[in-house]
Amino acid sequence: MANRITRHIPNAITCCNLLCGCMAVMAAFNSDAWHTLLWVVAGSLFDFCDGMASRLLKAYSLIGKELDSLADLVTFGLAPTTLCLMTLRELCVPDDTTLRTLYPFIALILVVSAALRLAKFNTDERQTTSFLGLAVPANALFWCGLFQTDLNSLPAAPWIIGVLVLLFAGLMVSRIPMFSLKFKSLRWADNKVRFIFLIVSVVILALLREKGLSAVIGWYIILSILTKGQH
Repeated sequence: MANRITRHIPNAITCCNLLCGCMAVMAAFNSDAWHTLLWVVAGSLFDFCDGMASRLLKAYSLIGKELDSLADLVTFGLAPTTLCLMTLRELCVPDDTTLRTLYPFIALILVVSAALRLAKFNTDERQTTSFLGLAVPANALFWCGLFQTDLNSLPAAPWIIGVLVLLFAGLMVSRIPMFSLKFKSLRWADNKVRFIFLIVSVVILALLREKGLSAVIGWYIILSILTKGQH
């Protein structure tokens, strides 16, 4: 009886991630960047915990793997995409009907790329200790952090966001090696890149708070490229 209950714990945690993603999408539709960020961060915590629970309880299942990807697509793919789309609609020049109507939909490239990224990850056995391409949670945190800032003062903001959409869509489906934050020990020699990343990230967040999330993800991408995704 106990085993039957424990094997469902990871999936229950994954469902909490999915619920957070749904709440994030609802907040994004209301152009509420702050609560979108909170729900995405909460989903990230559940995403971390379901994997840890699976390992501790040895409760692995094909259903759990598929459910995890579906939850991640909503929380880290659809939610930031929706926030990006709504923000672009607000930033586009009101009297330019064509631009205001069509341009925001460039944001949808993000959710398509996130789906491709998750499908590739599920079928690629090389990505057990590191990643090939930008992980979808990192993509989500970048966008949620970016929209904590006031972009209305930037006349070229819609075009900057458009370029960033194409860049991050490309990063998600790329084969660029990127390190993971999974620690197998606390030895400096085994985790030098991770420790350097975390130390600099803490400084950035201490100075900029939630607005520094985008800078942290940018730092992660740069460090991954410089170290070629080494552990």
